[in-house]
Amino acid sequence: MLRGKNIVVMGVANKRSIAWAIARAFNAAGAKLAFTYQDERFKDKVERLVNKEMPGSLILPCNVATDTELDNLAAKLKEEWGILHGFVHSLAYARKEELDGLYADTSREGFLLAHNISAYSLVAVAQRLQPMMSEGGSIITLTFQGSQRVVPNYNVMGVAKASLEASVRYLAADLGPQEIRVNAISAGPLRTISAKGVKDFNRLLEGVEERTPLRRLATAEDVARTALFLTADMSRAVTGTVLYADCGYHIMGT
Repeated sequence: MLRGKNIVVMGVANKRSIAWAIARAFNAAGAKLAFTYQDERFKDKVERLVNKEMPGSLILPCNVATDTELDNLAAKLKEEWGILHGFVHSLAYARKEELDGLYADTSREGFLLAHNISAYSLVAVAQRLQPMMSEGGSIITLTFQGSQRVVPNYNVMGVAKASLEASVRYLAADLGPQEIRVNAISAGPLRTISAKGVKDFNRLLEGVEERTPLRRLATAEDVARTALFLTADMSRAVTGTVLYADCGYHIMGT
């Protein structure tokens, strides 16, 4: 399904990461993959995972808050591959203290940091990698329903995700003439490393599971299958869209 495609996966932190589930699905579909890591703290973890299951994949540093590292990533990919068919952006960050208490108490610095890492980074990466997507391709990012509805203790991250979704639409319009599709997957709440920063997250999971039409929580593998659809040719007419992979929770009134 993806044989002959070169795809970058950003955001693998451990084996429970959504990005890792997506990478495994892409690998099984025949894609050639490159992985990025933020800094030395994550390098060993990413290398162990990738070298065990997908030896020969590229593993490259990229702190998306640093323009030089973004430029270096693009240069290295151009040197190694020359052509790119897509990337997965599974990156988000906000300070833990900005997720507690009132959204009204968000600091200026915390607001800017959350938007820089969680939303602007999609624009910054697309800006540098789209010139290599000369055959068209797919850009995917990950969002959450807190962008559209108030989720307790999600606060500034919900606002950053709303910005991310707006960026998806504008990028889709900009890059569409080059046959580059840009979409977001809105996953249901999952037990990932980033979710640990959300207060009372387990209580949120219980409430969602009880109210989803499918009466279960989405899994990382469910999200990965959705990403595979959005990257493969079967979704060639889909762009600028937020596709929900949350077992239907988003349709419920409460």
